[in-house]
Amino acid sequence: MDSIAIRGGNTLNGSIPISGAKNSALKLMAASILTDQPLRLTNMPRLADTRFLGELLRQLGVEVTETGDAGAQQTLFHAPKITSTFAPYDLVRQMRASFNVLGPLLARTGEARVSLPGGCTIGARPVDLHLMALKALGAEIELDEGYVEARVPRGLQGAEITFPFISVGATEHALLAAVLAEGTTVLNNAAREPEIGDLARCLMAMGAKVEGIDTHTLTITGVASLGGADWPVIADRIEMGTYAVAAAMAGGDVTLTGSRPELMTALTAKMRESGVDVTETDDGVRVRRDPAVRLKAVDVTTEVYPGFATDLQAQFMALMTTAEGQSRIHENIFENRFMHAPELARLGAEIAVHGGEAVVTGVERLRGAPVMATDLRASVSLVIAGLVAEDETTIGRVYHLDRGFERLEEKLGRCGADIRRIRGEGHEH
Repeated sequence: MDSIAIRGGNTLNGSIPISGAKNSALKLMAASILTDQPLRLTNMPRLADTRFLGELLRQLGVEVTETGDAGAQQTLFHAPKITSTFAPYDLVRQMRASFNVLGPLLARTGEARVSLPGGCTIGARPVDLHLMALKALGAEIELDEGYVEARVPRGLQGAEITFPFISVGATEHALLAAVLAEGTTVLNNAAREPEIGDLARCLMAMGAKVEGIDTHTLTITGVASLGGADWPVIADRIEMGTYAVAAAMAGGDVTLTGSRPELMTALTAKMRESGVDVTETDDGVRVRRDPAVRLKAVDVTTEVYPGFATDLQAQFMALMTTAEGQSRIHENIFENRFMHAPELARLGAEIAVHGGEAVVTGVERLRGAPVMATDLRASVSLVIAGLVAEDETTIGRVYHLDRGFERLEEKLGRCGADIRRIRGEGHEH
């Protein structure tokens, strides 16, 4: 397995291009099942997760063609005929979002056999709400040895669905299925993350009828069929926030190009409160900090969008490890999302975890050490800490990181970070 080595102490200066959003691209890819016409996605991130889902789509009969260079990547998806409705465990276990092929397969073909998902180990994250929504739309569902067996004998029918709590995945899944259901579907207590808006607008470009985008109530009027479209994947707000925090941690002057500052206002407010200079530019965000001036500790609480994103909690915790004072971090979204705390402690951080709260007492300096990535966002928090840690930090199990960050070493390295990848066989890159 690859690892990443970082020698801390360099400031970051330059620009970092922000890729398309992983969490949007995956659901847009699943939407290609819904039509026999080509769907072309531009600003596509090249990630382990998009590769896994591409493999699964090919097995289902979708033609997947990638073109373009870094920064101008596009992928054409074309499914003139679905040749299989079976999504095996080997592919679905690698990445939870693969489970979202279930709804589109039901909408297009009336049947599907899809493995229950795997993915990160950050809490239970059951798919009960996904299945509840599909049942409400008329699907007959049985669980059989780790697989969901689903059929729609009379076709999907519109329904009013009220989610007991806000779920991004279930909202997206219900939306993907409902666009081809007969009649009207209303999704109450729907999530309103920007990636959901991106999916809904792409579906509309394909001919779907969706009202209430970016609100907690989505109304979908089913159509008989969808066409193709050309659609640019929205900028990745988590990547944007991650590099903003990295620039704040290391100090220097970094511009994040192709980014959407309005998507990370909760993070920006906390960074400014801590003493980081964050300004909007014509093409994104500029982050500046004098490394000689210590940041101030601030408290954060993760919330559903537009609150502070759970996917930026680990990164912000890393930033607080060297801030002056004590920071309290409340995790309200996932119950098992402080696994990075003991790894940050290996670098000298002082973090006490009590249930859903972590108390970070800032230290003056971190020390390099071997650490282990435990999940996607946790792994990048260790990279951020490594940027300022004395001597060398090596991060193992970076396959977690490759699931969500495209060309990370290159992007940070071009701004002055001393960072390199060590290939699993001992070859450096």
